Amino acid sequence: MTIGTILHVDLDAFFAAVEQRDRPELRGRPVIVGGGGPDDRGVVSTASYEARAFGIHSAMPLRTAGRLCPDGVFLPVDGAKYARESGRVMAIFRRFTPRVEQVSIDEAFLDVSGSEALFGPPDEIARRIKAAIHAETGLTASVGVATSKLVAKVGSDLRKPDGLVVVPAGEEAAFLAPLPIRRLWGVGPATATALAEFGVRTIGDLAGLPPDQLTRRFGRHGADLTERAKGIDRDPVREPDAVKSIGHEHTFDEDTSDRETIERTLLGLADGVAWRLRGAGRLAGTIVVKVRDSGFHTVTRQKALVEPTDLTEPIFLAALELARPEVRGKRIRLLGVTATHLDEPDQLALFAEDVSRRHRVTEAADQVKRRFGERSIVRARLLGRGLPAPFERDPSSPLARRGLPEGGPEPDEADGDGDGTAADESPADDPSL
Repeated sequence: MTIGTILHVDLDAFFAAVEQRDRPELRGRPVIVGGGGPDDRGVVSTASYEARAFGIHSAMPLRTAGRLCPDGVFLPVDGAKYARESGRVMAIFRRFTPRVEQVSIDEAFLDVSGSEALFGPPDEIARRIKAAIHAETGLTASVGVATSKLVAKVGSDLRKPDGLVVVPAGEEAAFLAPLPIRRLWGVGPATATALAEFGVRTIGDLAGLPPDQLTRRFGRHGADLTERAKGIDRDPVREPDAVKSIGHEHTFDEDTSDRETIERTLLGLADGVAWRLRGAGRLAGTIVVKVRDSGFHTVTRQKALVEPTDLTEPIFLAALELARPEVRGKRIRLLGVTATHLDEPDQLALFAEDVSRRHRVTEAADQVKRRFGERSIVRARLLGRGLPAPFERDPSSPLARRGLPEGGPEPDEADGDGDGTAADESPADDPSL
């Protein structure tokens, strides 16, 4: 039996599992990570398997989760802790192969084709990785082993938690055939509904359709779906590009048109982005603002900065300038601030004296935060406002983009919104909305 050399390793209920590991009193209880309580307006980031028994899943509104599981334990996202644990797991992967493609905080593809002489066949490598994760972090992971990223990913999802699925070479189509069509990359609710018109319920049903029929209905995306239904995926495992953006979003508990609330939220988002920029040792060259109104209409606007920065104030002022025309006269549901076009920082001596002074003050505050926690120093304007600092999956990650039709995703088929970005370089008279 020939076994493929691509592994997909996915940590089981990662955020919830970390909390249950660190807090023994939570073990065996339904844990929902994503907000402070069932009355919050946010969504579930991760649910423990005990919570999933109640029908709770990621991206579900917290209020819905609260109705389904009133006795659940609701916890806020602790991004810094989860990032540290993710780094430990990724370091384990790199002990077995340098070819690691991390696609989110809790999952990665590994190509172990050059590792067999040292560690044995791919299925044995998978077992050794699972054992190392459990021994060193106390967490469990599910692994799929196959000849392609597509099939390995489907395999890792099938027997959670703590699963291992091996698909031998040549058996990819037979392995996929009985599975529901929604298991296939690129098939969301809208596409599944359209495929149902052709009598497609399983991946095997899709593989049996004439390719030209799908191409007429879905264009180029239809041809891609045909190949995937047969287990064909030529995308290699590769190191992802360096981080290209750092951003935060906030969904309001209630849609708002209040100017002070909007400004304060943008300040909190800008402060979080600046903190993460400094932690990553990067400077923002462009600021992007995302605004979603009560009708779910979403726009993004961007502005290039005169000088790259990792300070809150210039990021905040740019965000205000961009958001001002987009929020006027509307009730706002969501705001986001993202830094892009990231550069390495110059020497401090190159900054003007006032900027240099601001950096010294900021660094002193950062030292306090690193020692006592990110919330140990809070701007007066943000005191008691409860603005979150979520650590979410990146909707622009390679995995989230997989299988999307050319021209952008269907709205209900991807983590991202598929929104376009328009440049807006016009100056503002003042930094108010």
